[in-house]
Amino acid sequence: MSSAITAQEAKGKAWGGGRSPFNVSYGKIMIWYFLMSDAFTFGAFLISYGTTRFFSHVWPDPNMVFHGFPLVGNVDWPLVFVSLMTFILILSSVTMVLAVHAGHCMDQKGVIKWMTLTVIGGLAFLGCQAWEWTHLHHTGAWWGSIPADWKHLYAHNVDPALLAEHGASATQSFYNFFFTITGFHGFHVFSGVVINILILVNAINGVYERRGHYEMVEKVGLYWHFVDLVWVFVFTCFYLL
Repeated sequence: MSSAITAQEAKGKAWGGGRSPFNVSYGKIMIWYFLMSDAFTFGAFLISYGTTRFFSHVWPDPNMVFHGFPLVGNVDWPLVFVSLMTFILILSSVTMVLAVHAGHCMDQKGVIKWMTLTVIGGLAFLGCQAWEWTHLHHTGAWWGSIPADWKHLYAHNVDPALLAEHGASATQSFYNFFFTITGFHGFHVFSGVVINILILVNAINGVYERRGHYEMVEKVGLYWHFVDLVWVFVFTCFYLL
């Protein structure tokens, strides 16, 4: 038994206090811990939203709430704009995958190109979200307030008696959850864009070439993919259900 342990230690596979038993760097482990804790936070928000909606007698119809589109006037395009937002964010996840792959290949130019596109995608998503918030705010929707014509946010087959009794409260709850959860997610996207810009500057300056690896690109990629994955759940809960 003793000789077997010694042989493992000689190969550097046994835990000796300074080497990860999972063959993963300390930085990656910490990123995973952070993402797990962040997932619990988003999960708590979404579970709270789902519970509130489940016990509500009426709830706004997403097709009635999210039907605007910038620069085209008053149109009725249900969920078209948010679908564009989702496509932009998913596309930025693809460019991040390509940036990580370029880093594995020690391709500095490739990392710079794909990280630049990832940053552009993140900024485009934030711009879209800013327009959506501004548009909703102009209709009278905000934390603690609802549009004057809030009854138009409900499907036509909703019981008028239930709508009169519970509609205003349900509308306010919907917007409170919407601005809180999408705002929290938007803050994560903004943070990711800032971090991506810092990583991009380092890549341009050859920092990772001198280090001999692009692990930082991979770590920020994990965070970016997490943000994209969370958006899938947010998109499903608010815009589709």
